[in-house]
Amino acid sequence: MKVSTSSLVYLAAGVLLLAGCASAPTRYYTLAAPAAPLAAATAGATPLWIEVAPLAVPERLARPQLVVHPAGSSVEAQVDVLEEHRWVSSFESEMRDALSSGIASRLGALDGSRGGRPAAAPVTRISVQVRQFDAVEGSRVEASLGWTVRRGDQARALVCQVNLSEPVTAAGIDAVAQGARRLTSNASAAIARSVAALQSNSDTPCPI
Repeated sequence: MKVSTSSLVYLAAGVLLLAGCASAPTRYYTLAAPAAPLAAATAGATPLWIEVAPLAVPERLARPQLVVHPAGSSVEAQVDVLEEHRWVSSFESEMRDALSSGIASRLGALDGSRGGRPAAAPVTRISVQVRQFDAVEGSRVEASLGWTVRRGDQARALVCQVNLSEPVTAAGIDAVAQGARRLTSNASAAIARSVAALQSNSDTPCPI
């Protein structure tokens, strides 16, 4: 069967069109840092139990897609919701898990939200509000967080807040996600210090 040149041209064009329409593979990211050894607990000490409440986040961030300011944009209000770049769960769940595991590893604490806590064991409850979380491709990741730390068997509580910033010196969304992970790790460290201060009855208002 003889195939005309025009038919071959149409066939090639159709193949290119289908290739162009194929969706790019979705990339998934996590805010959790690589597992670190738990801090050593004092021998004979009562285990420290913590519970991190579900996070309060701005509505625009309550999604699995990364929300990023594009590089070089002259419009500060412009953001891209990246369908092909996602957290492995919703942003607030991903950050809560990362904060909880980061705090626990730094203090040698046990996470009561995962079950197993004895009914009589005191628990330190941590409520976190993410007031701002902005990622700018090729530039930085910034966040403003507030939190309250309260132990169930004590009347005292600590109320803290911190502004954090991490540089993003490389191009691409992978670098943005790495910056967000480093920032979340720094937030875990700040919250862990406030938990330790509450445990030791320190008079420091908020040791961030």
